[in-house]
Amino acid sequence: MADHLDLHTVGDLLHHYPRRYAERGELTRLSDLPLDEHVTVVAQVADARVHTFNGGRGRRLEVTITDGSGRLQLVFFGKGVHKPKAELQPGTRAMFAGKVSVFNRKRQLAHPEFKTLGAESGADAVEAFANQLLPLYPACKQMESWQIQQAVDTVLGPVGHEEAALAGLVDPLPESLREGRGLATLPEALRQIHRPRTKTDIARARDRLKWDEAFVLQVALARRRRADAQLPAAPRKPAPDGLLTAFDARLPFTLTEGQRRVSEEIFADLATEHPMHRLLQGEVGSGKTMVALRAMLGVVDAGGQAAMLAPTEVLAQQHHRSITEMMGELAEGGMLGGAERGTKVVLLTGSMGAAARRQALLDLVTGEAGIVIGTHALIEDKVQFHDLGLVVVDEQHRFGVEQRDALRSKGKQPPHLLVMTATPIPRTVAMTVFGDLETSVLDQLPSGRSPIASHVVPAKDKPHFLTRAWERVREEVAAGHQAYVVCPRIGDEEDESKAAKDKSPEDDAEKRPPLAVVDVAEQLTKGPLRDLRVEVLHGRMPPEAKDEVMRRFAAGEVDVLVATTVIEVGVNVPNATAMVIMDADRFGVSQLHQLRGRVGRGSAAGLCLLVTDMPEGSPARARLGAVAATLDGFELSRIDLEQRREGDVLGQAQSGVRSSLRVLAVIDDEEVIAAAREEAATIVAADPELAGYPELRTALDALLDKEREEFLDKG
Repeated sequence: MADHLDLHTVGDLLHHYPRRYAERGELTRLSDLPLDEHVTVVAQVADARVHTFNGGRGRRLEVTITDGSGRLQLVFFGKGVHKPKAELQPGTRAMFAGKVSVFNRKRQLAHPEFKTLGAESGADAVEAFANQLLPLYPACKQMESWQIQQAVDTVLGPVGHEEAALAGLVDPLPESLREGRGLATLPEALRQIHRPRTKTDIARARDRLKWDEAFVLQVALARRRRADAQLPAAPRKPAPDGLLTAFDARLPFTLTEGQRRVSEEIFADLATEHPMHRLLQGEVGSGKTMVALRAMLGVVDAGGQAAMLAPTEVLAQQHHRSITEMMGELAEGGMLGGAERGTKVVLLTGSMGAAARRQALLDLVTGEAGIVIGTHALIEDKVQFHDLGLVVVDEQHRFGVEQRDALRSKGKQPPHLLVMTATPIPRTVAMTVFGDLETSVLDQLPSGRSPIASHVVPAKDKPHFLTRAWERVREEVAAGHQAYVVCPRIGDEEDESKAAKDKSPEDDAEKRPPLAVVDVAEQLTKGPLRDLRVEVLHGRMPPEAKDEVMRRFAAGEVDVLVATTVIEVGVNVPNATAMVIMDADRFGVSQLHQLRGRVGRGSAAGLCLLVTDMPEGSPARARLGAVAATLDGFELSRIDLEQRREGDVLGQAQSGVRSSLRVLAVIDDEEVIAAAREEAATIVAADPELAGYPELRTALDALLDKEREEFLDKG
């Protein structure tokens, strides 16, 4: 239980809340079961039959269950047939748990765990059972929902005596706050959530437990903001007639209103004596790099250096290329033909040759280079700066907090920090996840960017749609444009044979491995795209080979690039107008949005085709439909969040706080989060060390054990 569900203590168990509650007679809609998820259902056996195969040697039991809304098939094989055959007679009512798969286009549970219900025939027992709300817990194969319920019952003791069993609990909410907001006590809330007598009990318990989560997290962030505000930093004000002015003068276009506004916010922060902590979020192509570059030039003007951290070598090189192009002779400070007010812009990546690397390190330590762009190679001990004033982190979710921290420690004083992301984050998520960062949003696209049309291609239901998709790619190429084909896998993995071995023969026959770049490229060159110039690009190629392919694609020498998600961030080829994403259902919403942003970057309209084998009506198809229906990243991030919940959003890499959210839903509970933030700010301002709140301090220590406290400190 400890390993699979991360439940180690009685406290962990009590805070492992039911996902939902079944009532006797409540019809869990079998017709709506989500594919590939572990579910618990309450239903009645309609039919049970044993089939033989392999000339009578193999046996398969098929049981059909119904709940009035739909039917579901259960299958048991081999020796596993005996117990269910005896116990699951038609008319038997039971709880079933297992993973929903599809076989022959029908949903099924293979070898589900089950527990028959209502075997006691006494009228009282039936009555008690009839009125009981059955808690169904988030479970796993090793630990079914009813086993968790038994463990909780052991802790809570006899019905009616729960408060005594829970008396010693530490309550993080200050009493004045709890009473002022009319919230239940903690023992009361835990009793109500695990053993509710009515639905009102559940609602009251959830209201209280949401507050615990929101409040403790906001106190952690409020203390973090306060600590940051105490740190010293060197103010960086651009010289009135320096590098930034010269750069602005040579721009061939005017900045958008949004770029101007966000730049002002950043320059105001840079001028203060405390480190800036700002999150810059903007749609793919909204011009974040331009805003970041102007901030870096302003810092160089003020005598400091700026470092830009990119998640991949391809992206670091791309940023270096586009920044030196935008700056022209201003990027050649100290060189023949360079502008007198210019500065050196150097690249530092892991695969550079020794001589180039030595020169780059020298330029950094002497201050010759005002701007450095690199991957995590920038973080190594050997890298020393003359005076690091600003760190720009691109695509923050790909960087661990320790990495940002290591780069930050290279400044004489803490440098200013600008974090950029192209995955738009709803306001509440930003408040919860990046509560220690001020947020700036770029929400308008520069003029000249083209709209992208997106369509779902249901390859299995309508194979002719896929044929048409390849025709569309040929049409784009014939018109002088280029295309991407994206696949979830590379295709030369060694562990495929192992994965095949781990599968039991009953495993869903339709679950094939995701499509691979290597295989798809071969099929396309032999088939629908046979006379086009098709190349592959993936993360396991040597850096020189990757660069060469990208260079040739950018130069128009390649028609179709078959790639993994290495192209997801920052690759900029304005002539690429079409993208076909294979097995699109295997990607997340924000990832699809990012990938799509690679086309339509020039004046010609973009086209994105999302290819899937998933059946109509499945959650995966609904998700793809949502992506196809809107280009608004903020709207998509809400959909993404509602589907994934916050586990991924508040993952360690993003916030330094393991997702401790169990009942708080970041999107739905905006008001609770905002109110908790205010209460937290008031308490921390009055008592930063929380000396008067020992229970809150204890809850904070539990949320931020040593390792996570450091995480938040590094932020």
